[in-house]
Amino acid sequence: MRTTQTTGRCSTPQDGGLRSLRQGLLVCAVSFAALAAGLGGPQGLSSVAQAADVSPSVYAPISPQRMSEAMKVLGSDAFEGRAPGSPGEARTVAWLIEQYKQIGLEPAGENGGWTQRVPLQHTRVGKPDLLQVAYAKNTLPLEQTKDIYFTTGRGVDRLKIQNAPLVFVGYGVHAPERGWDDFKGVDLKGKIAVFLINDPDFDAKPDEAVAGKFGGRAMTYYGRWTYKYEEAARRGAIGALIVHDTAGAAYEWSTVIAPGGESFDIAQSGENQPVLMQGWISTPAATKVFAQAGLDLPALRVQARQASFKPVTLPKARFSLDAPVEVSHLESQNVLGKLTGRKHPDETVMFGAHWDAFGMSKDAQGHKVIRHGAIDDGSGVAGVLEIARAFKAGPQPERTVMFASWTAEERGLLGSAWYAAHPMAPLEKTAANFTMDVLQMAGPSHNVFMVGAGQDTVQDDVAAAAEKQGRVMLPEAMPERGAFYRADHLPFAHAGVPVAALMDMAGYPDLLKGGVEAGRKWLQDYMVCYHQACDAWSPDWDVRGAAEDVALLYTVGRNLAFSQNWPQWKPGSEFAATRAKSAAVRGGQ
Repeated sequence: MRTTQTTGRCSTPQDGGLRSLRQGLLVCAVSFAALAAGLGGPQGLSSVAQAADVSPSVYAPISPQRMSEAMKVLGSDAFEGRAPGSPGEARTVAWLIEQYKQIGLEPAGENGGWTQRVPLQHTRVGKPDLLQVAYAKNTLPLEQTKDIYFTTGRGVDRLKIQNAPLVFVGYGVHAPERGWDDFKGVDLKGKIAVFLINDPDFDAKPDEAVAGKFGGRAMTYYGRWTYKYEEAARRGAIGALIVHDTAGAAYEWSTVIAPGGESFDIAQSGENQPVLMQGWISTPAATKVFAQAGLDLPALRVQARQASFKPVTLPKARFSLDAPVEVSHLESQNVLGKLTGRKHPDETVMFGAHWDAFGMSKDAQGHKVIRHGAIDDGSGVAGVLEIARAFKAGPQPERTVMFASWTAEERGLLGSAWYAAHPMAPLEKTAANFTMDVLQMAGPSHNVFMVGAGQDTVQDDVAAAAEKQGRVMLPEAMPERGAFYRADHLPFAHAGVPVAALMDMAGYPDLLKGGVEAGRKWLQDYMVCYHQACDAWSPDWDVRGAAEDVALLYTVGRNLAFSQNWPQWKPGSEFAATRAKSAAVRGGQ
């Protein structure tokens, strides 16, 4: 039975669920607004409800207007898409430092400054003079960006591969703990490894033995392209090609080719070097390559879902590539600010987002474009700045609070990975990392999604904070996208730091205006612009939904900053063992 408690003209439900509670609170807020404006009666209330359908207290002290203004600046043409090492980086870093100063933060970078140096190697492959697969009686030419997309992480002036055998390795997963090995001891030295994207159970039917072995539709790290390139390098392959399909990759071919042949990496040597060539091949092109070798790629996809699968060498097929490479070395920068804790300055709570986007490049038609990155991840940076303002406006936190703007996330989480390897505050005493990457611009919502939900207790704290907002936190609705392995919290998780990451690509917002259908439309429209030039600022955005999400992380982070609580990884998490090794420095926690 549903009851209400009435005070004057304001009534709120005492039970009936989170949505009923939230709607009751909103009616209260709107009723008071109507009275203050002298708008009595049902007609006046309805008018105000349409104009102000959520109380600002839900996202206080976060300002949607300031967030929008920050995204407008970061996504402007003047910042040229914020590519690492570009003039756009210099402008971005200078602007961020000025924001940190205006807020009143302290420098948290190297040598008492605002930045941390991140050494990068930049390569860009040119138009190939040769790109083909040769067979016994014929040759199949391939076209860069149409059939295949390749880059290199090696500092070579020419990318040259001559008559390398191609070996299909299925999903390319070596997971002894799951009883799975796609390689079966195959020798990949000097060969091109051809992988399927995602996990072995991604396309599995319920009656197949592999179903659920890797989390079903939820991608594990084994399904990520980064893992597949790493595994190819560990096994001595000269190159790695991943067969692209939109469902498994979670993005279109246009996203694959968006970097325009360039690649960033942290320069490696010796055994740590990446494969000479890494890239993708479209499904139509791969099907043709296999067919001319007498193989049926669709049938091999099915075989690859069996634990008994063995690698298949494409008969009499030899891959050749000859392309020029431009190589340069540069220093990019993480931008770091902090508020030093008054009681426990050696303990840290961290908020972060990446400042970089894809810069200036050419689209598939050869036109010069700026990939503005206003939402990805101007929205996250705007959130970090708002949280910093909120902390500065209050009492000095007991623990140190750090605010990070990372470089080179779009190039492989390089800035955050560099920090995790060279921390400016002890990771053993970093209580949690909060990451924001792609926040929604469609307005207030009844729900919020947590990527990688169930990993640690700080995620539980975010769920509790969402409930107090009158919202519900849900696990990501599209775990096949592997969002947990695609943002800057991941290097911290690998280092054992508990994490909570909000990425509004993780599901359809249930919007106050329009419900799930309107939320689905927003996300589908945004994904068309993902990593494209049309990810640009718009005055039509309703940033209040993003502000709600930012307020969630601020609330949980603030509680941690004024406590001695240490979030914990859940039993069974792949990151728990690393954290456990440093428990002694946290009093056994």
